[in-house]
Amino acid sequence: QVYLVESGGGSVQAGGSLTLSCAVSGRTESISHIDWYRQGPGLQRELVGVIGTGGTPTYAASVKGRFTISRDNAKNTVYLAMNSLKPEDTAVYYCKAADSFRPDGWWGQGTQVTVSS
Repeated sequence: QVYLVESGGGSVQAGGSLTLSCAVSGRTESISHIDWYRQGPGLQRELVGVIGTGGTPTYAASVKGRFTISRDNAKNTVYLAMNSLKPEDTAVYYCKAADSFRPDGWWGQGTQVTVSS
């Protein structure tokens, strides 16, 4: 079992910043990478970015240059730093752990981010 808990969501004005955290615990040995997803109102869930165990993070075109994914291995935590936020960034943000033994991976409960214009 792997557990993921997101935190750090909230409400900000356009142009503001937020940093989300994803705390990972449990049987983490088989996790290959952590993804950040988001789901806006009435929209499908979309991939925001990915960070592997040692590689460079990758990002969706819509957030590249504004969002930064990082990790603190000592704290088993992955971060999503979001700058220059736009109203279209409003969504529930989820982190997901890719697990070689579980095709669907493990998901957190999500954290709401609301950006007002």
